[in-house]
Amino acid sequence: MKAHYSDVWQAVARALPDRAAIVTPTETMTYGRLRSEAGAFAGYLRELGVQPGDAVALLLYNRPEYVVALFACLATGIAPVPLNYRYRAPEVRALLEDSRARVLVYPTSLEEVVREAVAGLPDAPHIVAIDDGPAPEAAAWAQIVARGGELPARAPEGGELRLYTGGTTGRPKAVVWGGEDIFAVQSYSIYTTAGLSMPEAMADAVAVAVDAARPPVVTLPLSPFMHGTALFTSMNTLALGGTVLVTSSPRFDPDAAVRFAVEAGATRIIVAGDSVALPLVEAVERAGLDVFGCVRSMISSGMRFSPEVKRRWHARGAITITDLLASTEGGPYAVNETTSAADLPGELRLLPGAVVLDDELRDVQHVPGARGVLAFRGTLPLGYFGDETKTRETFPVIDGVRHVMPGDWAVARGDGTVELLGRGSAVVNTGGEKVYPAEVEDALVAYPGIVDAVVFGMPDERYGELVTAVVVTEPGAEVDAEALRAHVDARLAGYKRPRHLFVRDSLDRSPHGKVDLPRLRTDLAVLIGAAAPTTTGAGVWWRRA
Repeated sequence: MKAHYSDVWQAVARALPDRAAIVTPTETMTYGRLRSEAGAFAGYLRELGVQPGDAVALLLYNRPEYVVALFACLATGIAPVPLNYRYRAPEVRALLEDSRARVLVYPTSLEEVVREAVAGLPDAPHIVAIDDGPAPEAAAWAQIVARGGELPARAPEGGELRLYTGGTTGRPKAVVWGGEDIFAVQSYSIYTTAGLSMPEAMADAVAVAVDAARPPVVTLPLSPFMHGTALFTSMNTLALGGTVLVTSSPRFDPDAAVRFAVEAGATRIIVAGDSVALPLVEAVERAGLDVFGCVRSMISSGMRFSPEVKRRWHARGAITITDLLASTEGGPYAVNETTSAADLPGELRLLPGAVVLDDELRDVQHVPGARGVLAFRGTLPLGYFGDETKTRETFPVIDGVRHVMPGDWAVARGDGTVELLGRGSAVVNTGGEKVYPAEVEDALVAYPGIVDAVVFGMPDERYGELVTAVVVTEPGAEVDAEALRAHVDARLAGYKRPRHLFVRDSLDRSPHGKVDLPRLRTDLAVLIGAAAPTTTGAGVWWRRA
């Protein structure tokens, strides 16, 4: 079925106007209210002269207004552009310029950032403020949506959603998804993975949503909507007539999240690997919960989700953990799904449309031991906004078929599963040997007391690059540096062992799970240079950075 999300949501809202669409700790928004407020905001955009194809930037943490604005944009062919609410003014300004946003929606708690970002900006966007702090001198969201309104009967052709990549290796780029393409690529996740038949017409989709015999889907995204997994999973929940829970807070409070999940009857939690799943399970354990409420599934993408943390979650009841390998540019490529501790560590299984390509760009996923780059050739984004050159590089046409190749290297096992080696751009070439960071990171975090790690190369005159690691330890943990060295030596070839190893309190990962490697390399270069006279050949081992 070809469709726009907004058309499906409208059909569900007409059929179930009084069902809860969005629930926060303090309020409930029904499908009828969601549709009405989206209609009001759409009417406001028309009054401003915003046209299909124009962009509306959303500088918001997870709030009901986020979904309302998204709905209004998708239904009218206007491109919603999520921005990272943790960005500072210069970063926000750069993305406003790049996206050519006509309107910016933001909470008043970010008033200072927004004012600085738009000051003196040519063609500055019209700003719409959501009151979560001091009253601003801007159009007030509450006044806009209070009027109510109607959405177009059907979304126009050619609508887009533009999602910015993390941008830790350069300026972020907006990946452009076509309106109908998003629903097409997500249909497998919406219906097939839930054991449902793919709808052939809108009436079939509505029938699924209103089916009282189907268990309700209540999703709590604890990673931000600007993260594709949280956004798309929440959009899918609404397509099924389910309920999306939002904490309406920019700060992750694991204890509050646990209480909210249990009280609101969450059935599905969206996390960002260990960075969210670990403090959350600790909060569940503190609360003395043998079973985590009604939660039956947990989804993560784009970050390390360790077997140790998964094991603690499986001890909380019958929870299926779906650990996805995906990218903003397309996929998902593969999934590691476990239903109990007995399944751990699990296998990374290729999903439909995913392949492994060797150096000659031939499919080798069926060849045991073959090494290559993961690629996807299903429904894909249109490309990068305003960058045709980068689009051609990232989405090559191979044998007449368009692919996306984000750069993840893997070894095929020949049975549909793969072993992930790491991102090609991050492969360390040391003395002619290639070291894949993921393998070294896994060895490091397997050591007691180490909770996170990142591995990369640092320049070296003799070897070209030296394997370098930065680890994060548990608060108060005492890690024996020499015991760690022995632990790594027992698991990895000598050339793979880090020559430089530093300790930090945090890797300052972005909401997308990425580490700012350029900045980290710059910081470490100073420390390595200062230590060079006494560490030639041995590197800098176990120093706080």
